[in-house]
Amino acid sequence: MKVSTLRLLADARRAKAGGERAMAARQQARLDELVAWARTRSPYYRHLYQDLPAGMAGPIDLTRLPVTRKSELMSAFDDWVTDPAVTFTAARAFADDPARIGEPFAGRYTLSTTSGTTGTHGIFLQDARAAAVTGAMMARMLLTWLKAADVARIARGGGRMALVAPVGGHFASTVTAARLRGRSRIASFSVQQPLDELVAELNAFRPAVLAPYASIGALLAGEAEAGRLRINPALVVLSAEGLPLPEYARIAAALNAKVRTSYACNECPFLSYGCEHGWMHLNADWAILEPVDEQYRPVPPGRPSHTVLLTNLANHVQPILRYDLGDAVQVRPDRCPCGNPGPAVRVQGRPADLLTIPRPDGEPVTLAPLPLATLLESVPGLELFQIVQSAPTALRIRLHPAPGADPDTVWHQIQTRLSELLARHGLGHVSIEHASEPPQQNAGGKYRAVIPVTTPSSADSPSTSVTAVQRSAR
Repeated sequence: MKVSTLRLLADARRAKAGGERAMAARQQARLDELVAWARTRSPYYRHLYQDLPAGMAGPIDLTRLPVTRKSELMSAFDDWVTDPAVTFTAARAFADDPARIGEPFAGRYTLSTTSGTTGTHGIFLQDARAAAVTGAMMARMLLTWLKAADVARIARGGGRMALVAPVGGHFASTVTAARLRGRSRIASFSVQQPLDELVAELNAFRPAVLAPYASIGALLAGEAEAGRLRINPALVVLSAEGLPLPEYARIAAALNAKVRTSYACNECPFLSYGCEHGWMHLNADWAILEPVDEQYRPVPPGRPSHTVLLTNLANHVQPILRYDLGDAVQVRPDRCPCGNPGPAVRVQGRPADLLTIPRPDGEPVTLAPLPLATLLESVPGLELFQIVQSAPTALRIRLHPAPGADPDTVWHQIQTRLSELLARHGLGHVSIEHASEPPQQNAGGKYRAVIPVTTPSSADSPSTSVTAVQRSAR
């Protein structure tokens, strides 16, 4: 079924203009439709909801529905999806084949993967409607962010957009890059190259819109402050990680740009977008986020939650209903000064820890965490990993191979990839050790992919000084 993004955008603008009541009406209608679809088309949900009243119809009380978790959904993948032609085996083979990147899976779905900070790898599909909703929500986000002066400044800069991401091994980023090929005004730049090379390429491209991972944005701000990065973007869109709140102002000042963020995930790419007051506004007409405690009881606004339950109202091929996302959030108890009617949250997300490693001459090199972590995501047979900086020039790699994988082969791949990346940055002297212990969870139950030597205790306690943004590599 072909879905009009323009029609969805028009509806999205009407919903926002109508305020909380209009948002709530659309949310309820879409929830009723999704639950009916899931019970009819998904064997997993048919079984999960078997104790609910057989004639249960709208309006659905969301709190009566059971909680779902990634580990359970991945284990029941073939029964979870509503398209019987889709199988986990086929999806996994597609994700493992670099030649298929940029193609639609099964000819009609967008496929993305997650790296498993909760200990479980995920494969997620978007159907045509979900993809169209994502486009519409992105357009609504940009219309909210950009004033006439911003649009004029972007136009004066040639409308060029630079995507700065780990396109050398991270599936979702490489898919995005593949789709951008041939568009002269949009270019992708790999964060896995040395920083000075990245800076030179951005100086040559001169983007009007810069879209880096958050930790890379912080590094680029430092390069601008030092006079090495000479670009003039109107808008900087940070993604994938959280930064200490003062960092956003520093990046804005260094790059002379408007800085914005979003909070989203593979399970719901259009979940929210940030405002100038530092709050993330949920697209409540298409998504529901329930802050809950350890027993999945509602947490009132103003108090941090233990986790959140996500419901994606757009995607019917892989219904996401009351899905434990694993993030701690705090809902704003009053209306945000920006005037957005959607619920506003601040999120405890993945901290953007930077590794600082000295070259042989003593010159420090700073590596962002995601280029390192995403380099290893596509290693065949690797289920989970953790890079621990045990000394200034030493890395210990904690591994958990997938069932049936050869541990020696997995380790050889990891050692080779990391050695090559370090050598490109002039860090060939850094030792890489295979740790005897497995990856360790923090107190929140997440696996941090990178743990710097400067924060040895942080492997066991979550950071509280960051605002979360896009979690597409989760």
